[in-house]
Amino acid sequence: MNGIFLTAPFNGLSADRLLAQAYDEETRSELERLLTMLPPGRADEADFIFSTWGMPCPNRGEIPRAFPRLRAVFYAAGTVQSFARPFLECGVRVFSAAQVNAVPVAEYAAAQIVLANKGFFQAARRYAAGGWSDARAHYDRAPGNYGTAVGVLGAGAIGSRVIALLKAYRLRVLVFDPFLSGERAAGLGVERADLATVFRTCAVVSNHLADNAQTRKLLNYALFSSMPPHAVFLNTGRGAQVAEADLVRALTEEPGRTAVLDVTAEEPVAPDSPLRALPNIILTPHIAGSAAGEIARMGRFSLEACRALLAGGQPAGEVTLAQLDTMA
Repeated sequence: MNGIFLTAPFNGLSADRLLAQAYDEETRSELERLLTMLPPGRADEADFIFSTWGMPCPNRGEIPRAFPRLRAVFYAAGTVQSFARPFLECGVRVFSAAQVNAVPVAEYAAAQIVLANKGFFQAARRYAAGGWSDARAHYDRAPGNYGTAVGVLGAGAIGSRVIALLKAYRLRVLVFDPFLSGERAAGLGVERADLATVFRTCAVVSNHLADNAQTRKLLNYALFSSMPPHAVFLNTGRGAQVAEADLVRALTEEPGRTAVLDVTAEEPVAPDSPLRALPNIILTPHIAGSAAGEIARMGRFSLEACRALLAGGQPAGEVTLAQLDTMA
């Protein structure tokens, strides 16, 4: 069986750099013992593609010509929405390390939720601006992490991990997810709730919804304006799900509210965007996902998925056409 590494430049990084991050020397050595790893330019002989961020997206007609022997794509990154459909329609199996990439995102989100319940974000800014009393006043209105209602939007790979991490605290967790059954909610130890209830009730709302046509700008003014006066909205999901002008309006009307945005509809945010201007919006440059050594964990996941496939087992991380309609 033949394998090949394949990706394209992405976010300013070369293809070689991206692949080196995802598939470290140990993983590459094991792949070379498992398969004949082909040099670039021999993709037509490959049975398996090993990729990461920057995976090309040929159309359905190009795939049989470019990859006549291809059996599977192993993707050492998160969402496969940008490329998976035509491969799946051509009968090529797709395996994603999204569940591994979910680990650092969930850790980041859980940490931000804990900080948000302590009033951290605005207290830090207000203190830095010279206002000890102002900072303490904001902190005094924070609910803390005991018995506080926290909202999680989406109980998929990331949302369910956030819920698990929050079990270390005595929090009341409300979840909006149309696909979450009562039985699974009970197993997770959470309450199912509609969007209006989550935003109206919770001190922190953390977004992990799938990115699809139904969720674009789903989070709007009616929801943001219903948030309690010192609530925090946290987004590590997708910026497209937020009606950003509505968020700005709601945060302008109530300066005690805070938004912590690791993702935005446009990245980077435009210099003149009101998202940059409001002191109660915290922007971070899409850092919740895998970084540094965490990226190599996804390459290892792809290696193990390939090993399981060759052994006749069922590898973890397989993506189907049906799943594309509901997954992030």
